[in-house]
Amino acid sequence: MKNRIPQDFEALRQAIVERRDDLPKRLIQVAIYSLDNPDEIAFGTVASIAASAAVQPSTLVRFAQQFGFDGFSGLQQIFRARLKERNSTYEERLKALEADSAEVSENIGILNGFLSAAGRSVESLSHSIDPAIFEQSVEILAKADTIYLLAKRRAAPISTYMAYAFGKLRVRNQLIATSVGIDEDLVAMAGPNDAAIAISFSPYSPETVGQAKMMTDRDIPLIAITDSAFSPLAGGASAWFEIVEADHAGFRSLSAGMALAMALTVAVAEWRRRHQKNM
Repeated sequence: MKNRIPQDFEALRQAIVERRDDLPKRLIQVAIYSLDNPDEIAFGTVASIAASAAVQPSTLVRFAQQFGFDGFSGLQQIFRARLKERNSTYEERLKALEADSAEVSENIGILNGFLSAAGRSVESLSHSIDPAIFEQSVEILAKADTIYLLAKRRAAPISTYMAYAFGKLRVRNQLIATSVGIDEDLVAMAGPNDAAIAISFSPYSPETVGQAKMMTDRDIPLIAITDSAFSPLAGGASAWFEIVEADHAGFRSLSAGMALAMALTVAVAEWRRRHQKNM
């Protein structure tokens, strides 16, 4: 029976996520590439996309057919429609930046570029986040005795600020970022009444992935903040959020990740305050 054809990018992304455990290895490779590089799918040819994804052109066709399309061009239209919608959303802002570019200094141009990237990141998150998943995550974290915070490398500032904010809000937490090499010992202290937040973006931190697995192997609830349905954090998480940060000059911001992290932090504290009053 022919699969129901996704009508937009979000429907396609959801279909890919739902079938990620059933797709053959090569099609998973295409799925990961397509979700990580949607603009390249929109602009590229079958040959160039296949070369970038390290698969045969016929694999792209098979991937498209898995989701009900007759060929790759039909699938590609979904990515082009997404790009057109995104561009129209920011058309006025981009025109303003371009108009100002000749009149501002190089330094102000850099500032404008990063401000624009930050705005795109947060705007994208506001459209993609699932309110039910957010509510579920808040409740899981609010009921935990201790919240363990797992993040390294680029994601480390997010967990560090969450630890600071949780501390200010009197929410017990443990930041896994020791300088004496006992991170895994601290992770091993987590119990069944605790929960964890793991944050990692491609290329994923082996330490964070390993520590998250230590948690899920012991049935400790894990909330993941990552950048792909195929992230190693997503599969075992109780709930997970996908964040794709826009970049400027090859540097990605943490704007959307920080916004989500702070919303979770404050919402957890507020959930506890409300329910303690009702007890």
